Amino acid sequence: MRKQIAAANWKMNLTLQQAEQLTHELLASKRNLGANQLVVFGVPFPYLLPIKNTLQGNGNMYVAAQNCSDKKSGAYTGETSAEMLKSIGLKYVIIGHSERREYFNEDNATLAVKVDLALANDLQPIFCCGEPLSVREAETQNSYVEKQLNESLFHLSADQARYFVVAYEPIWAIGTGRTASSDQAQEMHAHIRSVFASKYGEDVANTISILYGGSVKAANAKEIFGQPDVDGGLVGGASLVADEFASIINSLK
Repeated sequence: MRKQIAAANWKMNLTLQQAEQLTHELLASKRNLGANQLVVFGVPFPYLLPIKNTLQGNGNMYVAAQNCSDKKSGAYTGETSAEMLKSIGLKYVIIGHSERREYFNEDNATLAVKVDLALANDLQPIFCCGEPLSVREAETQNSYVEKQLNESLFHLSADQARYFVVAYEPIWAIGTGRTASSDQAQEMHAHIRSVFASKYGEDVANTISILYGGSVKAANAKEIFGQPDVDGGLVGGASLVADEFASIINSLK
């Protein structure tokens, strides 16, 4: 059975004190995690170790970095390498979030390098893909997303492909209050899985968790997560509210 994942992306929010309080509130909330269900916290770099330590002993709960450098090491002031993330015991790293693509000009080739460095350091990438509104309106979203996958991931072997998570982000639905319908989410997730199947075969495609990342809330999580090819969510604003995110976690299949 594919892993069902509730992943929080805190982005550039919260002080350390607020982050620790949020984590404690979430741990105190009622959660029902099954063996195939995971919670991943994508937290700002300064909080990686404190939050990781806070989660110690809570099974199926992990911390992820929100990014890593496309350089192995060297004179790159302000950057954080995949090797550094490995050295503090992380398991996950978010790669290719739409904000990194848009604001920091990260292209598919750069993201391919990041994916390679993550895998070389035993980090499981949560690879983000998705289309802007103009592409959705032109009804070319399938080919747009397929190009992102092809140029960033499909140089990998089938064995490597089993080690990452994909997060589909309809960019037009991030922070806008607009949400893709559950049918729209399922349609794209099914397409993404079919693209992986064409490249690596059905067996590999059916092991890859594909998350939905577009304004997921407690009110819509159960319907979206209930779709057959939706394996959870990459959650932004709603993950900053303990009760809201706890409800989202409990909506996992």
